[in-house]
Amino acid sequence: MARIAKARAMRKSMSPPEARLWLSLRRLRAQGFHFRRQHPLLGYYLDFVCLSRGLVVEVDGGSHEGRSDWDRRRDDALLQVGLKTLRIPAVDVRDRLTDVVDFILRELEAAAPTRPLRGPPPRDGEGD
Repeated sequence: MARIAKARAMRKSMSPPEARLWLSLRRLRAQGFHFRRQHPLLGYYLDFVCLSRGLVVEVDGGSHEGRSDWDRRRDDALLQVGLKTLRIPAVDVRDRLTDVVDFILRELEAAAPTRPLRGPPPRDGEGD
């Protein structure tokens, strides 16, 4: 339960670039892409994750300097469970938000759904 409490606290104290990107990622719901923020998984807290497409988005700011080995181990662990990580520099979120969101959207569209579609299969002739 402590992980959930920590995740909730982290959601309330996002960095300005994270908060800015979150507003844009929420708008992608209209296109069927649902992101979670500060999602606890495997002992890590993922900045943003779209579980249905297996895509993690991390905003890397000054706190990530000198942590490339740790980040690489984390990304490898996530890849082992089918999650691809995109690392976006905070300065790009600040200065080029439209380009960043377009890049994320292209990655989402290229990724195959990671969960089977729910509901019965279409009847003969439907969906053609």
